[in-house]
Amino acid sequence: MDTIGEARLPNKAVFKRKRAETGGGGGGTGKNPVAEKPVATVDLTKVNGVPSKPRKTAKSHALPAIRRSASASSSSTTSNAIWPASFTTLEKTHRALNLVFTFCCARKHLATTFETIKTTVEGQIKRELKVEDVAKIVALRPTGINFSFVDEASLDVDVREYEKDDAFRGNAVKSSRLSETIDGNENTAQRAGKEILLFEFLDGDLKRGTQQKSEKGAKASRKSKGDELILPKFSQKQMTDLIEKRNTKFHNAINAFLNRCESANDNPEEILEKEAQVYIPEPSNSTADALESKISTLPKSIPKERESISQIIKEVKDCVWYTGQIVPDGHRVFDPQEAIYGDLNFILSQNLVNALYNTKGITQFYSHQAEAINGLNDGHHVIVATSTSSGKSLIYQLPVLHELERDLSTRAMYIFPTKALAQDQRRSLKEMMKYMTGLEDTLVETFDGDTAMADRNIIREEGRIIFTNPDMLHITILPQEDKWRTFLKNLKFVVVDEIHVYNGLFGSHVAFIMRRLRRICAALGNRHIRFISCSATVANPTEHFKTIFGIDDVRLIDFDGSPSGRKEFLCWNTPFKDPADPSSGRGDAVAESARLFCQLILRGVRVIAFCKVRHRCESLVAAVKFELSELGRSDCMARVMGYRGGYTPQDRRRIEAEMFEGKLVGVIATSALELGVDIGSLDAVITVGFPYTIANLRQQSGRAGRRNKDSLSVLVGDCFPTDQYYMENPDEIFTKPNCELQVDLQNMLVVEGHVQCAAYELPIRPKEDSLYFGKSLPAIAEERLEKDDLGFYHCNERYRPMPSKFVAIRDTEEDHFAIIDITHGRNIVLEELEASRAFFTLYDGGIFMHQGNTYLVKEFNPDRKIARVELVKVDWTTQQRDFTDIDPIETEAMRRITGSPSRAFYGTIKIQQTVFGFFKVDRRGRKMDAVEVDNPPIIRFSKGMWLDVPKHALDILVERRLNVAGAIHAAEHAILSLMPNFVVSMPGDVRTECKVAVKEFARKETARKRPARLTFYDAKGGAGGSGISTKAFEFVDMLLRQAIQRVEACHCHDGCVECVNSEFCKHANEVMSKAGSQVVLKSLLNIEIDVDSLPMGPEQFSPAGIETVVLAEQILPRGRGLLEENSSAVSGMESLVPGKSSGEDADLHTVVKAEP
Repeated sequence: MDTIGEARLPNKAVFKRKRAETGGGGGGTGKNPVAEKPVATVDLTKVNGVPSKPRKTAKSHALPAIRRSASASSSSTTSNAIWPASFTTLEKTHRALNLVFTFCCARKHLATTFETIKTTVEGQIKRELKVEDVAKIVALRPTGINFSFVDEASLDVDVREYEKDDAFRGNAVKSSRLSETIDGNENTAQRAGKEILLFEFLDGDLKRGTQQKSEKGAKASRKSKGDELILPKFSQKQMTDLIEKRNTKFHNAINAFLNRCESANDNPEEILEKEAQVYIPEPSNSTADALESKISTLPKSIPKERESISQIIKEVKDCVWYTGQIVPDGHRVFDPQEAIYGDLNFILSQNLVNALYNTKGITQFYSHQAEAINGLNDGHHVIVATSTSSGKSLIYQLPVLHELERDLSTRAMYIFPTKALAQDQRRSLKEMMKYMTGLEDTLVETFDGDTAMADRNIIREEGRIIFTNPDMLHITILPQEDKWRTFLKNLKFVVVDEIHVYNGLFGSHVAFIMRRLRRICAALGNRHIRFISCSATVANPTEHFKTIFGIDDVRLIDFDGSPSGRKEFLCWNTPFKDPADPSSGRGDAVAESARLFCQLILRGVRVIAFCKVRHRCESLVAAVKFELSELGRSDCMARVMGYRGGYTPQDRRRIEAEMFEGKLVGVIATSALELGVDIGSLDAVITVGFPYTIANLRQQSGRAGRRNKDSLSVLVGDCFPTDQYYMENPDEIFTKPNCELQVDLQNMLVVEGHVQCAAYELPIRPKEDSLYFGKSLPAIAEERLEKDDLGFYHCNERYRPMPSKFVAIRDTEEDHFAIIDITHGRNIVLEELEASRAFFTLYDGGIFMHQGNTYLVKEFNPDRKIARVELVKVDWTTQQRDFTDIDPIETEAMRRITGSPSRAFYGTIKIQQTVFGFFKVDRRGRKMDAVEVDNPPIIRFSKGMWLDVPKHALDILVERRLNVAGAIHAAEHAILSLMPNFVVSMPGDVRTECKVAVKEFARKETARKRPARLTFYDAKGGAGGSGISTKAFEFVDMLLRQAIQRVEACHCHDGCVECVNSEFCKHANEVMSKAGSQVVLKSLLNIEIDVDSLPMGPEQFSPAGIETVVLAEQILPRGRGLLEENSSAVSGMESLVPGKSSGEDADLHTVVKAEP
């Protein structure tokens, strides 16, 4: 197992410092005093011990100066003003603080309190260090330094200078006090202890490495190896670069300050003395006035009626922490829209009119509602594509109730993608039926995996309306059609809401499930079902509806008659850690979002924040609670909750209810709440980081404004390239069309699976049933099904006894781990975690988060599928360290690339994921420690294709000093982005091995070398794959040619979402080489490469480090392979590649046949 070091500093910052070494420094007397300092050698032998005094050169008794590095002059600020003596003294003080602080940071757990560093700094400057001196330094660089009192409890892990970290060995945590309450919402003041004065720089951190003792033959263990972890060490260059960078920034800050004072004709010493008063820290028990100043613009309590959104935005922009986060042209205002009404062409009963008024306050219909209901009443199928919150649910509720009044034998089926949506709509419909005489006792129930077996027969026999999902239809209802005949024979309405969810591979499965449903109903004489679908984010609604249901006659309703309030949209970019230095990197998007979230809820704005992943959701909950405590509003913590997958169904229903009832003012969620679960009226949406697609962003944004009042939507930009692309191009957020939904009905793996299911439900008659399963059905029936004496085709024996069990329509996991809270002997299940997540989330000594609270993992037992956790109060979390190896292990087919000696390969792929340790990370995201663990890898198999990079391409990349891993990664992304042009697929259906910056930019040799290979594999479908990569393999020539065309045509310099960056990259596109990708792609196509036109590296964002890539070796077939390269191979290819037809390129195929 390799040791990954240098894990903290942003790589681009490291590289910029390195590049600037060609620059020079210097200056004149009086005006650039830093240039006059004698150069001294700093003693780094005590990096891991606090030096009482840094070593000086023999002849110098002044403060040792660090040799100026590249960054010093890269962005200098000059001044013609003469430096007052006090400023020269202040700079010396800053240099001493910087030096001592950096040394202290090299210690594993040492907090840089004022008392800790004071004596050492005084030894350097030969005078007393006063709080007022530090305040002046902070006044000159307020965004780069923190100097304030903090609760010592929040730094427990830092002030235990010589204690072992017992938390990592599963022993009692001395520094962590267990909470007395489960929700952690107790007043912060009640648990606050002694306060200490903390000093720290905020604009950079040293990178830490770990070392681990290795023992041959050591048994794999899931226990932490913290006792074998030695203290991290840092190179002299790392420390001197960071020290000098800060010194230069401060030197520039003084020059900028003097220039400002000179232009205003002010006395700089007097002005600095005055401005520094604001930065003199005081303990919280004496800072009531300061806190009052901090929250003076906030209401004393959360108001029931808020101000207008425009006024609230103005107030937020007046906050002291607002520094222009709203990007240029990133504030858009959308005017309110008046309602447009329409009339029904038939009469409703008085009971139904009363129900509409009493439950929804409806006295007239919006135009799109009336048009859709009229269409259904006339017998048409309907697809409604209007905005979120436009009242679409009424369109599929009212016709069903109207039909039930006329005929009590009517059945209806509502199909939703999630159980939460089904439960929500069931509640709404039952509420209406309470007011309808004769329908009050009509059985309306959910029928899903949670439905008790005892209740299923009653629902099947007596239920008039069922709420279910595609999975139950596939696995239970259709295979048991004999038991469901009465229901299916009287089925008049099928509602499929949120139709945009049924896309890609999942959409293909659902399309055939709908065809199986129509086929059975037709066999029962029911050919008059009306299908209803709704979505707010479909670019091609009519085509998608026809594909899903196999129906040509559909009426599209896309003119929105619903009213909407004034809506404002903000593109809010997370500021740089140091506004004057972009290379410092952007700050923490979670902390930025938490600050904005709190400002809104405390002003009475009901907010939902969306995060892409569960861990970030929990981190934001914790950050919001911390921010509320900082604002003195701990009483509001209980009114903010997280909402994500993994929480128990009971907890999720409770959170939904409390949000709907107004008990909560804010909820922080994953995409679990992106779909239309009714949680009441929302005023604002905060999207933390760009979600996966524009459609996701619009779906989330549409959750606000349900009260026809003004609303707000905010996209908070993270540091990743995709986020910054949209921050720089906000127009595209509003003008870029939604992606067209694609469903592949020619994927033979999917087709055959559902044909087998259909043959089990009712015998197949190829001529008649081709209407449902396509023209290939006769061939499939002949080859794959079993024919009886009457000419009917039945399910193949290998799919029995229940073929639907062999056809997984989506990647659901049956194995779950129970997370058990053992705090004070509680033994309560907090939540359940899927097995695939458990190994990346649970490890002994790690921190597990639930509702923003931190739990220490005391025991992880994979055999029993449980983890025991204990609630602790710590100011840090843990982040797993893992890698994924994606390796072909067996070749099944080869294909020569036209005009090139290179080949594409297809076969079995092994995906091996390994968690080898974790980082301990503080609230600001800084890595405080690294711990190794010995976890066995998680291994699974799939199908995929790969291309080996030719040796001459690697030679060119090395010669031009371009990052090889970045070149391969960028080429993989370029090809992945084009797959939907040739194969009906969605992002995420096919994946690749994304490169990790901490490994690829390392400055030391790594044991984990990867072959120079572009690898793509099916993410779904299990060991047999989904068939998507198979089709990509067929079109590899065109894929490669279009990829190089796209990369060359894009005008960006380093890569963007239009060419080589991917919105779905697991590692945020950090390791990318656009120039290198052209070398890789051209070499595979045998296109001439103009080496001289290539840039000479290292590249700014992908510096070449120790190479981690080696020449790939060809993957052989199982046993000894016989290669056949002639046109007769095509028939063999057809069995390997479903759906392949012969053509003019048939002689280019190679089939690998293993000898027996």
